[in-house]
Amino acid sequence: MRLFTARVTGNEEIMPKTHIITLDAGTNARMATPGRFIHIQCGGATLLRRPMSVYRAEDDTIELMIRNVGEGSGWITRRRPGDDLDCLGPLGRGFHLDRNARNLLMVGGGYGVAPLVGLAEQAVAQGMNVALAVGAATARYIFPSRLLPDAVEYLVATDDGSVGHAGFVTNLVPERLAWAEAVYACGPVPMMHALASIMWTQAPAKPGQIAMEERMGCAMGVCLGCCIETTKGPLRTCTEGPVFDIKQIVWRNEPTPVRAELGEPAGAVNGHR
Repeated sequence: MRLFTARVTGNEEIMPKTHIITLDAGTNARMATPGRFIHIQCGGATLLRRPMSVYRAEDDTIELMIRNVGEGSGWITRRRPGDDLDCLGPLGRGFHLDRNARNLLMVGGGYGVAPLVGLAEQAVAQGMNVALAVGAATARYIFPSRLLPDAVEYLVATDDGSVGHAGFVTNLVPERLAWAEAVYACGPVPMMHALASIMWTQAPAKPGQIAMEERMGCAMGVCLGCCIETTKGPLRTCTEGPVFDIKQIVWRNEPTPVRAELGEPAGAVNGHR
């Protein structure tokens, strides 16, 4: 973890209000693995830093997928090539690929797909088979398939049925669960709760990792504002997470349907506005 200045080298809007911000981060990019995040200073002194999950990283470049859902994220999406960002990180514990698994199921809700893209690329490069299931409210907010490796099987669900399965992305999980040897997910908490319930019922021994979302103040484990309940007691999302074993999480309420975007928080830490 370190403070560093990253220069914006690209800004592409890939979906409505959703941008890929490309940063020249120097050697810091080498520690930016899927599931970890960067804490970014936004605009004026009245704004807290915003945690943004790593979308992709290669050589000296970090890419962030950010949806404009509030003052802080909006400020970042307006940065242009040549602008500098004050960054802290990379922070947190990321995903790790199970070396004993060949078939991986990844489940993303809304822009929670962000850290799964880089993870899918790593898995494919290691000869693994990947099925990526993504859900959103409507076709306009489905992650573009052109940005995925050709080898990834892409499954889509939309609330309004405008593309793919009509319903929630977790509806696509049961038919793939027997095939998958490991599960990875990122998205709204109700979506991940529903996923945990499906796995508990149908495949209780199957390994699963999820990137949790909580609002973060310091992102260094000091303020304790991002603690979640786990089977090991309260843990800090910013340091012990954001990625946790899905069986560790103590869910507070029953899973409920949720729209996966348009303002509802989604993504490991991208929901922090």
